[in-house]
Amino acid sequence: MTQIIPFAEGEARLDWHGLVAAFEAGHRMARAEIADVFLYRGKDTLLNRSAWIDGLGLAVKAATVFPGNPGNGKPMIHGAVNLFGDADGALEALVDFHLVTKWKTAGDSLAGALKLARPDSRRILIVGAGTVGRSLHAAYSAGFPGAEFSVWNRTEASGRKMAEELGITFAPDLAEAVAGADIVTCATMSTEPVLRGEWLSPGTHVDLIGAYRPDMREADDTALARARVFVDSRDTTLDHIGELKIPLASGVLSRDAVLADFYEPDAMRRDSDDEITLFKNGGGAHLDLMTARYILSRWSAE
Repeated sequence: MTQIIPFAEGEARLDWHGLVAAFEAGHRMARAEIADVFLYRGKDTLLNRSAWIDGLGLAVKAATVFPGNPGNGKPMIHGAVNLFGDADGALEALVDFHLVTKWKTAGDSLAGALKLARPDSRRILIVGAGTVGRSLHAAYSAGFPGAEFSVWNRTEASGRKMAEELGITFAPDLAEAVAGADIVTCATMSTEPVLRGEWLSPGTHVDLIGAYRPDMREADDTALARARVFVDSRDTTLDHIGELKIPLASGVLSRDAVLADFYEPDAMRRDSDDEITLFKNGGGAHLDLMTARYILSRWSAE
């Protein structure tokens, strides 16, 4: 019987460390076969992402991203997630799209930070005061208990509103906030870099989330040059997302400079307290599959 898992009831059964463990288990299985289709109309995007992991099943996720919707009182993102069984291809679950997206996106960044950030990181700066920024606060709070959070946002009123809602600090000066942070996690819709490498202090971990199109970037060339660079998946980031595609095309970054992804766990590590690490969270349908499978397992267990 197909399970239908809504947002609130599904989320009540989840925890961030459990999801990170599910990611680790999923990456020990056969490498995912993935296929992404991106269609564009101006600033509007259709992402159709599919994944198949032998032993874990299949997932198909379709998402529409219309940046102009909030101005008309509508959600920016709509979509659907389908989870199919590995043995017979039967539809096992329809999982709330926003539940999968929230936990996949923030959980991906947390998984990267737990491997690459200094374990004693206590000052976490969130760049971007949207829905993802709030999810990052929840995930990083679980991964780094006792951390002090601040938020910067291009529109100050939105940043102050998020700070008040979450009981954290609003950072009025981005350069100063970046220089004082142990972890900088960016979730913006920027097509031009907002994070300058010259601001980064030794030992900082940078987590880049927002860019998902070939024309989008959050960090400048200096940040990439100063950092040791990692990704969640080479297959879904290097040739698809401007964050890396643009500097690769210009010669600022070489493919060899991207040191590891989650399928290379032994290389996914920090080597010293002083180095700057940079992680590109590109997402991908394989992570949607792992997340949906984790959600279904927790749903079925209770």
